[in-house]
Amino acid sequence: MIRKRPANARGHFDHGWLDTFHTFSFGEYFDPEFSGCRSLRVMNEDRVAPGQGFGMHGHRDMEIVTLVLSGALEHRDSLGNGEVLRPGELQRMTAGTGIRHSEFNPSETEPVHLYQIWITPEQRGLTPSYEQRAFDTSSSEGRWQLIAARDGRDDSLTVNQDVSLWRVQLDAGRELAHELSPQRFGWLQVMTGQVELNESTLEAGDGVAISDETKLLIRATASSELLLFDLS
Repeated sequence: MIRKRPANARGHFDHGWLDTFHTFSFGEYFDPEFSGCRSLRVMNEDRVAPGQGFGMHGHRDMEIVTLVLSGALEHRDSLGNGEVLRPGELQRMTAGTGIRHSEFNPSETEPVHLYQIWITPEQRGLTPSYEQRAFDTSSSEGRWQLIAARDGRDDSLTVNQDVSLWRVQLDAGRELAHELSPQRFGWLQVMTGQVELNESTLEAGDGVAISDETKLLIRATASSELLLFDLS
């Protein structure tokens, strides 16, 4: 079964300095039909204005993965990390027993466009930790690139949950398949472009929950970038 979450049905707030879309219930936005997908709890698409950002704030018991589509995002946290995240790089924070961090757009002219993803960990009370890595974007051109997994295999980020996160870039006209094992679930997020998934058309910002499907066939009708979550 494929259940579509249209981009224009997401929660949307424009705060001036922050233009944000919430795929799932988040903060002041609540949708009882979309409060997560298995361990995938948050999928926020944010655009932060130049020179603006999130001040120091705290999180607990969550795996937080952030990727930037354009621009740059400056990160600082209570563990002493201070990094700038750019396209092609990914960041993972294990909030665990508690971590505080800030996120800021250091550019004076260019907005930053990012996705932030929260995954519920397998257990509470983990030791907070931070990981950031640059990925070869050419490795995701026309094929699945593993960017996060519980075992950190294939030089991916390590997340404390039974989930594999894949990224792919597809040129218009390209096709790609993915097989889900029985009893597994999926979430496909279209970050840019337009694709057909098993004959359903998906635009940028659309997502789909996938269950009782063993084979996914994706065809790009425009240059596209996608995320695929393989979930227990």
